[in-house]
Amino acid sequence: MNFTEFNATLTGSDGQVSGVVKHMPNGVYRFTSIDESLILVIAKDAEAQWQRIDGTEPYFASWVEELAAQINHGDL
Repeated sequence: MNFTEFNATLTGSDGQVSGVVKHMPNGVYRFTSIDESLILVIAKDAEAQWQRIDGTEPYFASWVEELAAQINHGDL
């Protein structure tokens, strides 16, 4: 299966967290950090708002909007 991938960065408590985002089926996006210690999976809900649907704990709620902005910027 072919997935669109792009590099992304999230802001962590100790600095930037670099990773790769995969655009999965049904509008789901999965961010995985380079060291695989952070996973964030987001998708739009029925009201077209980005929501975290899966991932590692703990996480910053701001990451959802930060990742969504990078997705929207790339028009993926």
